[in-house]
Amino acid sequence: MADPIKRALTCRRLDRGAFIIDEPDPTLVYIVKFGLGMSVCLCALEIASMAFLHSWNSEVFSGITALVGMVAGVFVGRKQ
Repeated sequence: MADPIKRALTCRRLDRGAFIIDEPDPTLVYIVKFGLGMSVCLCALEIASMAFLHSWNSEVFSGITALVGMVAGVFVGRKQ
């Protein structure tokens, strides 16, 4: 398994002496990848806003916060 996001979302549990590996839905993996990619893009947009406009853009920051919260929620919810 070469994909680090898929590996991080995979649940491994011990049931009656045997390990059970529960792989995530491919759609979930794509959603997490999209969320991480958009977070990186929005961070670059916020940096560009600060560098060129010399101002903080609160709308872009709230988008970053929402996407990071979504990705963190997926990881916490998946591991339970």
